[in-house]
Amino acid sequence: MSLFIKEAKVLDPQSPHHNKVVNVLIKDGIIASIDSKEHRADTVIEAKGQYLSPGLFDMKANFCDPGFEHKEDISSGCRLAAESGFTGIATLPNTAPVIQAKSHVEYLKSKSRDMLTDIYPLAAVTIDTLGEDLTEMIDLHEAGAIAFTDGKEPIWHTDILLKSLIYLQKFDGLLINLPEDKLLTRFGTMNEGIVSTGLGLKGMPSLAEHLMIKRDLDILEYSGGRLHFSNLSSAESVKLVKKAKKKGLNVTCDVSIHHLLHTDADIAGYDANFKINPPLRESKDKKALIKGLKEGIIDVIVSAHTPQDEESKKLEFDRADDGILGLQTMIPALLSLKDLEPDEWIDKLTNNPRTILKIEGATVAEKQKANLVLFDPKAKWTYDSKTNRSKSVNSPLFGTELTGRVCATIHGTKQYLYSA
Repeated sequence: MSLFIKEAKVLDPQSPHHNKVVNVLIKDGIIASIDSKEHRADTVIEAKGQYLSPGLFDMKANFCDPGFEHKEDISSGCRLAAESGFTGIATLPNTAPVIQAKSHVEYLKSKSRDMLTDIYPLAAVTIDTLGEDLTEMIDLHEAGAIAFTDGKEPIWHTDILLKSLIYLQKFDGLLINLPEDKLLTRFGTMNEGIVSTGLGLKGMPSLAEHLMIKRDLDILEYSGGRLHFSNLSSAESVKLVKKAKKKGLNVTCDVSIHHLLHTDADIAGYDANFKINPPLRESKDKKALIKGLKEGIIDVIVSAHTPQDEESKKLEFDRADDGILGLQTMIPALLSLKDLEPDEWIDKLTNNPRTILKIEGATVAEKQKANLVLFDPKAKWTYDSKTNRSKSVNSPLFGTELTGRVCATIHGTKQYLYSA
C-alpha cells in the first residue's frame, strides 16, 4: 500500500524538512522518501497550502469507558481522535470502575488494539481516586499504564503524594496531579472575580491552585521523582512552575485548549458548556498562559476532552457538570489564536507529550514510521450535528463556523482520509 502527498509544508521543528514544501511517499506504513520528485502511488493527495506534521498526541482525555459509554466509548473516541489528527491519547482513569487494576488497563488496550489511534491508559494513584490508599502501581505499570494520576481528583493527602513520588522512582514513573485545594473551591462553580460576583455565582479562587502547586513543589524538592501538573489555569501558576524549573526540579505541566481560547467573561450568558474545572480565568491569566507556552514554561497543550450528556448540561449553571469536548476542535481553536503561531504550538501537541511520557517519538523524516497528520489551515466548516464525531455535544463552539480541517491522519498502515 502506498500514499503520495504532494506539495505539503512540513510543520515539525524536529525534522530537517521543517517549513519546507515537499513531496512525501509512504510505502507500507514507512516514509520512503521526502523530496521534490513525482512518485507513483495507490493514493495521491494534492496538499498544496496544507501542513504536514507528526501525528498529534493528547495527554488528557476522558473516553468514559467503562461505565459511561452513552457519553463516549473507546471506539467512538478513537474514531473521533483519528479524524481530529490524533494518533495517541492518554485516557483519564475516572471511569466506572476506576482504572486501578491490571484487568482494567488490559481492557482499554484490548478494546483499542485495532484502532488507528493508540490508547495509553493513565492509571489511578489511589483506590477509587479517593486519595487514601495507594493502588498497585508496579503491577499497573507492567500491564501498560503509561503514568499515574487521580485525574479529575487532586491528590489532597500530603503523605500519599510523598509516597507516590518516592514509589514511582522504582521505574522512573510519572505522577500527574491536578493542583486544586478542594476546601477552597467547595461549592464553587466558576472563577472567583468580578464576573462571578456580577452573575451571583460562587467563585473558585485561583489561590486554590497556587497553594497546591507550592505544596507539591516543596514535596518534589524533598523526595525527587517526576511530577507533571495537569491543566494550569492562572498567571501565578505559570510563575511558580517557571521558578521551579529554574531550580532544576523535574517538573512539567500542561494547559487545556479551553483556557487558551476562553475567559470567565464568556460565562455571562450562563451557558453551562463553558463550565470546566479548573474554571476559565480572567483575560490576564489567558495572556500569561499563552506567554508561558511561548517561553517553554508550559510543555503541553491538552484537549481536556470531557463528554457530558444533555441531562448533565441542560441545567442551571451551578448544577451542571463540568466538561467541554476538545478533540475535534483542537486544530481550528489553535489556528484561531492570533498570539500563538503554529511553530510555537506544534511541539506542545506532538514531541513534548511523547517525551514526557517516554513514548516513541514521531517526526517527518525518511525511514521513519508514518505517524502523521495533514491539515488545511484555511478550510472552513461548521461544527454541528452533521459534522460532530463525538457521542456528546457539550461544546460552546457547537453551531459555529471553524477554520482548519484535518485532511488525513496516517499511523503506520492505518489511514483516515477526509472526503467531503
